[in-house]
Amino acid sequence: MAEVAQNMSQEQVVVVTDVPQAETIAPAPPTMPVVEKEMPVPVPETEEEPMKPKQVEEAVVETEVLKASGGDDEKTPQLVSFKEESTKVADLLESEKKALREFKQLVQEALNKHEFSALTTTPPAPAKEEEKNDAVVESEEEKKPAQEEETPVVIEDKENVEPQVVAEKEVAETEVLVNHEKVAAAAASDATAETAVDDDGAKTVEAIEETIVAVSSSVASQDETSAQATKEPEGETKAISALDEEAKEVKSETMEVTPEEVSIWGIPLLADDRSDVILLKFLRARDFKVKDAFTMLKNTIRWRKEVGIDELLEQDLGCDDLGKAVFMHGLDKDGHPVCYNVFGEFQNKELYKNSFSNEEKRQRFLRWRIQFLERSIRKLDFSPGGVSTIVQVNDLKNSPGPAKKELRQATRQALQLLQDNYPEFLAKQIFINVPWWYLTVNRMISPFLTQRTRSKFVFAGPSKSAETLTRYIAAEQIPVKYGGLSKDGEFGTADAVTEITVKPSAKHTVEIPVTETCLLTWEMRVMGWDVHYGAEFVPSSEDSYTVIIQKARKVAATEEPVISNSFRVGEPGKVVLTIDNTTSKKKKFLYRLKTKPCSD
Repeated sequence: MAEVAQNMSQEQVVVVTDVPQAETIAPAPPTMPVVEKEMPVPVPETEEEPMKPKQVEEAVVETEVLKASGGDDEKTPQLVSFKEESTKVADLLESEKKALREFKQLVQEALNKHEFSALTTTPPAPAKEEEKNDAVVESEEEKKPAQEEETPVVIEDKENVEPQVVAEKEVAETEVLVNHEKVAAAAASDATAETAVDDDGAKTVEAIEETIVAVSSSVASQDETSAQATKEPEGETKAISALDEEAKEVKSETMEVTPEEVSIWGIPLLADDRSDVILLKFLRARDFKVKDAFTMLKNTIRWRKEVGIDELLEQDLGCDDLGKAVFMHGLDKDGHPVCYNVFGEFQNKELYKNSFSNEEKRQRFLRWRIQFLERSIRKLDFSPGGVSTIVQVNDLKNSPGPAKKELRQATRQALQLLQDNYPEFLAKQIFINVPWWYLTVNRMISPFLTQRTRSKFVFAGPSKSAETLTRYIAAEQIPVKYGGLSKDGEFGTADAVTEITVKPSAKHTVEIPVTETCLLTWEMRVMGWDVHYGAEFVPSSEDSYTVIIQKARKVAATEEPVISNSFRVGEPGKVVLTIDNTTSKKKKFLYRLKTKPCSD
């Protein structure tokens, strides 16, 4: 049977024709991500509509059912294809351009009126001014009685003068009537002497008339004095009001001339075209509803002030132990920075306790996560057409699971903060090593996410995680633990990796021609291994002998994920790498190589 299987096996030969020569090869670059000046434009893998959340969940359910039933092959969930929109204004639809113009107008008006600087959790400034004015009025009223006691009032107001004048009039009239009654009584008692009475009566009447005229003239002069005193305060009040109005107009004109400066993620609003990229994120997060986007922008600026983002960037929160749980590594195929969230690290009891054991530590973790994200965002390119989004890879292998209440609370809070204050910063959200319990967590988190956010999600079970990552991220950019070749060593992210699929029951050969004396170095891996690997040098001269570099041996799945070899070439020939896949599954073969000059 073994012989039959061997005869039936297929042999594939690949000849590497573009082997770099020693004299043209520079020393290996450092293992740092290389970002080109012009990032490639994101291209969708398919033109299919993004899956709805229900379809995504069904795909994951199907994967877990197959795994639970003991099936060897795990069906890969359908991957979501999301096309990232352009950040160039020229590429927008007319309706989107109009919305952006209206949005910018609202922002400009807010800057002119200093509305953003007034966004605080405390009562607004106008209210404070009113309270201050009220306090001043009360203090003046308290001082007024004391002043009245110390010094007499020189100028009376209209309300106090009028009652006093009326009272004086009543007193004068009363005196006239009394005098008149006395005269009448005297006239009645002396009625017998008519001749004497006529002379005296005439004099008395003349006296009464003089008294009435004197009293009337006195009252009239008092009326004129009170009216004059009343007009003076009214004139002063009108003058003060006019001065206040002029002061307000001057203040208003000054505010319009000097609008406030507000920056977000290091980009000043409306300063240049980078601001358009920022505003488009808020518009897209609110389906180009201008008022909703403006409200979201104001809320974000308010939240950033409350948290103190600028100060937070410079703080040392003492969370160095979280570096293995959250870290940035490499770029995806479209140039997006990739952030890895490794939930399995929280199986470490000490790390879990230091991060989530109480509310204070959870808040510190959230602040550290915000600080980490802010620092990553500051490195993005917000120019139109630049890369201004991030890819997140969430590794759920050995995750503490939903039973950990503290981690669940912190995760929910983090998601809510990201959705409310960091719109459209995720190009893709990839979940790998998805366990069975994730469905429950996903149902719990989904209500907090928009449909647009959910359409960016990609899920993969344990056996398909590496394959899923290589669909979006080149192998030289993926850490070794996740199926790539990126690690500290001689090779860096600038050294491209070649990917080959080895069919079941097939032998694959890679021939690397070498014409000059050099040191040839290569590293390779086969996903899941369980194959036979061998390497040899075949010289071009017929008189020379074949040199066995690596005797063919079976590489188990539990061995080192990456094998590195080197061979000093002293004559023209070729290095042959052989992968013999005797299993019934296809295998992915990754390798890269380089040459260095060497002396004879």
